[in-house]
Order: sequence, then structure tokens, then C-alpha cells
Amino acid sequence: MTELPNCPKCQSSYVYEDGSLLICPECAYEWSPTEAAEAEANAQIKDANGNVLQDGDTVTVIKDLKVKGTSLVVKQGTKVKGIRLVDGDHDIDCKIDGFGAMKLKSEFVKKL
Repeated sequence: MTELPNCPKCQSSYVYEDGSLLICPECAYEWSPTEAAEAEANAQIKDANGNVLQDGDTVTVIKDLKVKGTSLVVKQGTKVKGIRLVDGDHDIDCKIDGFGAMKLKSEFVKKL
């Protein structure tokens, strides 16, 4: 038995094959296995304006961000140098002066 990938939309593991398509019974999403492989190969992380981000870029925070677990706030306009792109919910690992190591979502930054 072959191992089928999780649904790209809802991450359900109950995916099944129907002819040449893969179908998710939970969200009713249908896709072809080749389409999923191409999308994975072309996956790029983009900022709030749609610019492609790369490791080492300098970005600016576009909105005030509360730091979870503290009363601190990363202010709009804060410059972040030398970002590192990672997989996961938060796309960017970085160090912010006065805050230390942080994880940011790419939708809240713009490339300089």
C-alpha cells in the first residue's frame, strides 16, 4: 500500500485516490499528485507586498505585534536584519534588538 500525502488545504490524513485524483473527504478538496509536487517545488515565502523573501534579507515590521507571554510590543517600523526562512506556522526566524530571538509571520513584514 502506498503512503498518500495529507490534504494540502486542511492537513487531513484521510485522503483517498479516485482515478488520477486525490480527494479529501473532510474538506472535499481534489488535486492531482503531480500538481501537489509542483506546488511544493515552487513554494516561496513572500512578504505583505508580495516580494519574495530570502535568507539574509532586511525587513520592516508593518504593524504593532504583541509578544506572547509578555507585555512587550514590537512596534511598527522596527527594522529586522539578517532574517532566516524556516518551515512552519511562523516563516521567519530573526533577532530583534531589545527583544532577542523571535519568530515572525511573513504577512506582517515588508522587504527593504
